Amino acid sequence: MNQDPSNKITNSEYDTLIANSLKNSSAKEKSIATGKIISIENEIVTIDVGLKSEGRVPLSEFSRPGQKSEIQVGDKAEVFIENVDNANGETLLSREKAVKQKAWQNLQSSFNENRVVTGIPFNRVKGGMSVDLDGVVAFLPGSQIDTRQIIKDTKELLNKPLDLVILKMDKYRGNIVVSRKAITENELKEQRNELLKNIKEGSIIEGKVKNITEYGAFIDLGGIDGLVHVTDIAWTKINNPNDILELNSTIKVKVLKFDEDLARLSLGIKQLTDNPWDTVNENISTNQKILVRVNSMNDNNVHIIINDKYDGVITLNELSWLKKPPHPSKIVNIKDEIEVLVLEKDDDKKRIICSLKQMKDNPWNKLKETFNINDTFETEIVNIVDFGIFVKVLDEIDGMVHISDLSWDEKECENIIKNFKKGDKVKVKILDINADKERISLGIKHLNNDPVQEYLETNPIDSKVTGKIVNIDEKGLKVELDKEKKIFGFIKKSNLSNDKNENKTERFALDEYLDSIIISIDSKTRALNLSIKELEIRDEKEALNKYGSSASGASLGDILGSVLKK
Repeated sequence: MNQDPSNKITNSEYDTLIANSLKNSSAKEKSIATGKIISIENEIVTIDVGLKSEGRVPLSEFSRPGQKSEIQVGDKAEVFIENVDNANGETLLSREKAVKQKAWQNLQSSFNENRVVTGIPFNRVKGGMSVDLDGVVAFLPGSQIDTRQIIKDTKELLNKPLDLVILKMDKYRGNIVVSRKAITENELKEQRNELLKNIKEGSIIEGKVKNITEYGAFIDLGGIDGLVHVTDIAWTKINNPNDILELNSTIKVKVLKFDEDLARLSLGIKQLTDNPWDTVNENISTNQKILVRVNSMNDNNVHIIINDKYDGVITLNELSWLKKPPHPSKIVNIKDEIEVLVLEKDDDKKRIICSLKQMKDNPWNKLKETFNINDTFETEIVNIVDFGIFVKVLDEIDGMVHISDLSWDEKECENIIKNFKKGDKVKVKILDINADKERISLGIKHLNNDPVQEYLETNPIDSKVTGKIVNIDEKGLKVELDKEKKIFGFIKKSNLSNDKNENKTERFALDEYLDSIIISIDSKTRALNLSIKELEIRDEKEALNKYGSSASGASLGDILGSVLKK
């Protein structure tokens, strides 16, 4: 192919072009240039910056943290030229370095002049948040987020522009620390100074609930905090400020006390309304029946709210007609609505004293109309204790059967009570009713006649009885008088004979039958006290009376001998 000799480049011209090319290349390297995007393919952006070859930059370098890239072909973009026409014939470009270098220059200027910068938190990290400052990542410590510490969750701040100030910059290490708190402190200081100029006792101010504790709530008034004590939240007693107030909510408060030197504020909420106790006599009267709500309780009282305006109390003794009422939680529940009777108004404690039990007739009066002594009825066991069982008599009236009144056989009583359980049906007999002392005595063993008393009816004291020896010990003899009814008697050693020399238990044997006289009954063991000695004395008297006299000089042996002969 023939070429036009006039279009040929001379050697000197070629050297000039190469020199100019190298000159332009060295001028562009390590600097920021504006290029044109000519293609976006496979996550790679190709940019023409006017050099021999285009440069390629990853698409990810065109996106901000937490955001997607919005560049298009034909857009212009600033890039940092790393190298021109390298060994591979490529131009190395960096969008990230161009952004950071330009951003660092602006941030350094802002830092030097203490100007506010705008950043976008894009990630939560240990101890704080990562913030994008025009392409440079800075650290926002948790302690520098807010002066008032009312942000519950830093997630609320993500991807939202924040005004910040730079606390620390280290370009060599790429370290920037920013603060939001420093700005809010200045703002709060200005607000605080302005607020303190206008504040005075009695002022009504709007604020935000900053913190809630058991003893009250702290209200942020915009630069200064005040405390609403729990007793100043409502005219009625409240269990917890959380029941009334909500964190971060905006409320109105009244300034109760202001200490200018300490800038300390005591605030009130209930003082925004009139004290309802001032009109209590117009709304509540003694002996009035009224519907109330149970607010709280303890071992001795139930606290109630009346008409959402007044505090009231029901003492333990006014809860139930029972002489020993159960715990209030066994009678009412929190938030229950109950009807009560107003007894009196306590002006000193600003509360209304009420009664629940007086909404019903006294069951002890009804008891006297329903039952009489010696009546029997079936009921159920409501409680079991070591000394007896409690059974239901009427509503709110329980009666006790003492353990000793379970059986006529005292030894059986402990076994009987062990076999009882709550809810068991039992039949009882009324032994005594004392309505004045609110006491009723019951028995189970009394459903049957006392076998000992029955025995004494046919064998009274001083009568002669016959029994079998069932036990012998050094103290005396145990004698079985009636096997079926389990009637026993005891002969003391001193009562074995009228002759002291014969007071020996060895003279007797088990299962031996003998005669004796009933001399008394042991009220505790219910055993009959017997005596052979008294029997012998009585027999001797009878013989003397019938056959002779001790004054005649005849002995008992002589008399008995002559009687036997006849």
